[in-house]
Amino acid sequence: MLDLNTIKKAYERVSGVVHRTPLSYAPILSEMSDYEVYLKKENLQRTGAFKLRGAYNKIASLVEAGDRDGVVAASAGNHAQGVAFAAKEFGIDATIVMPESTPLTKVQGVKEFGAEVILQGGNYDEAYAYALQYAKEHGKSFVHPFTDDEVMAGQGTVALEILEDVADLDAIIVPVGGGGLISGVSVAAKALNPDIKIIAVSAEGAPAMKRSYDAQKAIDTLSVRTIADGIAVRDTAEETLQYILKYVDAFESVCDDEIASAILFLLERQKVLVEGAGAVGVAALLHGKLGLPKGSKIAIVLSGGNIDVTMLSLIIEKGLMKSARKMKLLVTLVDKPGALQSFTQILTDVGANIVQIGYDRTSTDLEFGDAHVSVALETKGAEHQEMIRKKLREGGFTFKEEH
Repeated sequence: MLDLNTIKKAYERVSGVVHRTPLSYAPILSEMSDYEVYLKKENLQRTGAFKLRGAYNKIASLVEAGDRDGVVAASAGNHAQGVAFAAKEFGIDATIVMPESTPLTKVQGVKEFGAEVILQGGNYDEAYAYALQYAKEHGKSFVHPFTDDEVMAGQGTVALEILEDVADLDAIIVPVGGGGLISGVSVAAKALNPDIKIIAVSAEGAPAMKRSYDAQKAIDTLSVRTIADGIAVRDTAEETLQYILKYVDAFESVCDDEIASAILFLLERQKVLVEGAGAVGVAALLHGKLGLPKGSKIAIVLSGGNIDVTMLSLIIEKGLMKSARKMKLLVTLVDKPGALQSFTQILTDVGANIVQIGYDRTSTDLEFGDAHVSVALETKGAEHQEMIRKKLREGGFTFKEEH
């Protein structure tokens, strides 16, 4: 049974191991949104995500009951690291089944804690099915990432810390995948303050839980596709849905472009690095989806910071393009001495910085005597880019833009 007492007991277990992460006032977000915004920085947690809380509490309860035969878990990464870390703390074996597409940084993070990693399945749900079978065959306890009272109680300790720091919050904004975090947070928060609003935010590319909330019954999906891999759960869990239907006041979703812009915003403006799942609450705020009265005092849970560096570089690159701070052109010019110099002189005159350039005179789509110049430019916004276009046209250059 998940209630305030089990969550308080969980906090007694985990408090000596997990970090009490900061709940920081966010002045820029507050000014932009007309809310009083606080960020619960679980991205700074040991293992880089809140998942350690639930995993440690579950394994602690197993050990207290005399079960030291080892544990098995299925995870896209953060739960895996939590289970591996907790198992190492208690000196028991851990086997983690991860989807084959799991970023290398998360696989390495699990192995560093001494766990065995098995890559199996194209998504979490396929890895989960294999892990259940593996645990049964090897006589080990399966540690579910969300449909477990001890795991949910551990996640609920996030709410205890939030409300100890700022007791008079109007709302807590929580990322949702399988629903373990929001189940624990909502039970604890509503017990301490029945008037507080709990707002769930999921990724549009993993819509099962939101559809289930809207329909008031469990609905599964056939596939998931989102950059928020930490909440990319295909099927709805009945166990967590019951808590969400009972305690969650609103359920929103954000698309990958909105998530990416939130990651970039947090990195640039708040100096905070989060993964996709950790950014969905801020994405909902930035895109006006929370629907709360002006002046509301809110906490947003940044659930994790274990973002793959390849994904991060892609998000930064696309973000620079969308914000008109980078521009890519394919320019056609006459292949003769001085033509390239006259092109680059225009860019110099308008103050555009060349960060990458290529010269091609052999493409089959070129007329004889022409050449393609591909160029990436650092620019200073939409007006600057329009000036570049104008000057190139005035110079007689033909060009295409890459987006």
